[in-house]
Amino acid sequence: MKIALLGYGRMGQTIEKIAISRGHDVVLKIDKGDNDYDITLADVAIDFSLPTAAYGNITNCINNGVPVVSGTTGWLENYDDAVNLCKEKNGAFIYASNFSLGVNIFFELNRTLAKMMSNIKEYNVTMEEIHHTKKLDAPSGTAITLAEGVIENNNNYNAWELDKTDNNTTIPIVAKRIEDVPGTHSVNYASDVDTINIEHIAHNRQGFALGAVVAAEWLADKTGVFSMKDVLNIG
Repeated sequence: MKIALLGYGRMGQTIEKIAISRGHDVVLKIDKGDNDYDITLADVAIDFSLPTAAYGNITNCINNGVPVVSGTTGWLENYDDAVNLCKEKNGAFIYASNFSLGVNIFFELNRTLAKMMSNIKEYNVTMEEIHHTKKLDAPSGTAITLAEGVIENNNNYNAWELDKTDNNTTIPIVAKRIEDVPGTHSVNYASDVDTINIEHIAHNRQGFALGAVVAAEWLADKTGVFSMKDVLNIG
């Protein structure tokens, strides 16, 4: 399979190594500022670019009939437009805030716990995420997905907010930036008598990169808008 890498930072470079090890060819490596390239050289594209570049990368792929997998966060105000374009063009598109197998299992665990806690008013939800200092957006896309998973499955909450909040129907998310931390996410239910905590700790970027390549392999011969739940057949 011929792969285009849209974004060639640390994640893009890790994806390249894994893709090659799985027998694929990386035919395009597009870094920031590179606009003169032919996306149709690729069978599928993997986008881990900047938030300001992601929507343009995704629409370029869809308009040219190239399936695209995106893990870039911080651009989701345009997500519905990308979905509508994909449907209009009969394209293929997967967006995930996190491609790790473990994180996607954690998403399902989070939704299940939220349902279980929905009728128990004594617990308050808080979240924390920790990433490396080069991560541009806060909170992380993974943390937002976790918060949305609680909101969708627990009738005690209707919004999330970065840092502290005085509104007991809003989930506070604390975002920390520490050098060389690949990603840690925790969801806490605290009451006066005890605390329930679930946590995912990434040890390196390999899991994210492998998941992105697996998603690209899965998407290459399909049309439609999908998620990692489709790729992994979970939930």
